[in-house]
Amino acid sequence: MVPNDELIRIIDLLNTTYESEEAWHGPSVVEALRGVTPDMAGKRISPNTHTIAELVFHMTSWRIFCVKKMQGDATFDITTPEKNFGALPEKIDDFEWEALEMELSLSQEELINELDKRDDDEFLEDIVPGRDYTYYDMLHGIVNHDLYHTGQIVILKKALTFKGAGTRFADDEDEYGSHYGSSQEHDDYY
Repeated sequence: MVPNDELIRIIDLLNTTYESEEAWHGPSVVEALRGVTPDMAGKRISPNTHTIAELVFHMTSWRIFCVKKMQGDATFDITTPEKNFGALPEKIDDFEWEALEMELSLSQEELINELDKRDDDEFLEDIVPGRDYTYYDMLHGIVNHDLYHTGQIVILKKALTFKGAGTRFADDEDEYGSHYGSSQEHDDYY
């Protein structure tokens, strides 16, 4: 039997990126979403940006993509804007936001469960059905995808809070210890 050391590392990376409170890169997905209200989730900071709700839908969609591909579905794809970022209402209510967060959580669980079915690292070198890259590339891709969009969520959250969507003011400290308008934000990488 081939060892599963790499698979264990990938699962650890996926879990750290998603929910760790001690990730070296900054906030995990769960930490970034903490405190996002339905009102914030549905607000657009400019016409050409996605909302936090759309980003959460998008992250969920690509986790589902990974699960379907690991299940051998060569035809499953995300080909339309509705499948990619959703066709969400302009105003997100409590129920819609809770559903989006729950679907993201369930998609994470499904992804980890699908990986837990594997006994060794051999499948990581197999080509993903319907694609020209390996499972190894796909799984590291979803980690990078999460990090990229988590950064966007943190920036959107700060912008929405600063613009008055929340109760903070320019001299208030945010949840990561940063002061808006501070000249000492050099250590604030999010």
